[in-house]
Amino acid sequence: MPDARDNWNFSPPRLLANPHLQTILGIHWPRQAAPYRATRHVVTLDDGDRLVLHEDAPPAAAANLASVLLIHGLGGSYRSAYMTRIAERLVAAGYRVFRMDMRGCGAGEGLAKLPTHCGQEADVAAALRHLADLYPESDTSIVAFSMGGTLTMNMLAAAGPLRIGNLTRSFVICPPIELAHVERHFRTFWGRLYDRFFVRILWRQIINRWHHFPETAPARIPERPRRLREIDELVIAPSGGFQSAEDYYAQTSPGPKLTAIEQPLTIYFSEDDPIVPVEPLFRFPRSASTEVITTPHGGHLACLARRNHDPDFYWLDWRILEWLTAGQAAGKKVQPHAAVLSV
Repeated sequence: MPDARDNWNFSPPRLLANPHLQTILGIHWPRQAAPYRATRHVVTLDDGDRLVLHEDAPPAAAANLASVLLIHGLGGSYRSAYMTRIAERLVAAGYRVFRMDMRGCGAGEGLAKLPTHCGQEADVAAALRHLADLYPESDTSIVAFSMGGTLTMNMLAAAGPLRIGNLTRSFVICPPIELAHVERHFRTFWGRLYDRFFVRILWRQIINRWHHFPETAPARIPERPRRLREIDELVIAPSGGFQSAEDYYAQTSPGPKLTAIEQPLTIYFSEDDPIVPVEPLFRFPRSASTEVITTPHGGHLACLARRNHDPDFYWLDWRILEWLTAGQAAGKKVQPHAAVLSV
């Protein structure tokens, strides 16, 4: 019988091997999303801000149905293509799915005075506790993308052995491991293109938040910054209690905290990710409960594959589903191991 790990051999189509093409088409490839039928849950946080969870489930779902919390990346929301697509697949496979909007994102616009950032891991814990209150008998897995993965790792590092809500295991995809390294990467030729992309999205969110909460706005609204680091220095650091952008990067990077993670975690990276470099992942020691899987190609949150045994070319979607299924088959208890699989 073939090893299930054989499915982690990702091969892009010859014309889509370029990581920038992978990344862009992964976002913009035409696809008809299913009509929105989710149930919205508003979660009030300790500081009074609120975030939104979007619940989708199969018809007549049992109360103990396994749940999956999906967490988007920087500039994303419950509407992001990867969020809607994977939610549909997981519901069809029999899971209850919650798409989380970070503070001020998606349906959460106007519900939070503070911006989201990589140090807001308590928001993920609040979402998990809310899920446990809704469905006390439902075990929960996290599938988190990019910045959502950073939040997840920071939460796990802070929790140690303490189980949060009904969380059993987490899968994070292309998460920033060392924020200062990402910032330096955004100074390169290709990095600057992505830097400007995120600046446009985030500055729009910031202006909208200042509109909803004028008391949080500066007396004079500055012109849109040219770099993400300027937003971190101007908005994120002071609102989060950090001394500077560098202090924010140092305190919220999960790399130095990986040895503190004691619960099952799988980290997946494309080695050619053009947005979040993989190199820092291998510079930091990890705990025995952390598994790392890398593939040479795939871009950022993309992994569009050449024709294979999967139902379509969204290769990563099917690996996520297999990861969830394997966890259930093992009685929802995964033995800790310190593996690195590079295929």
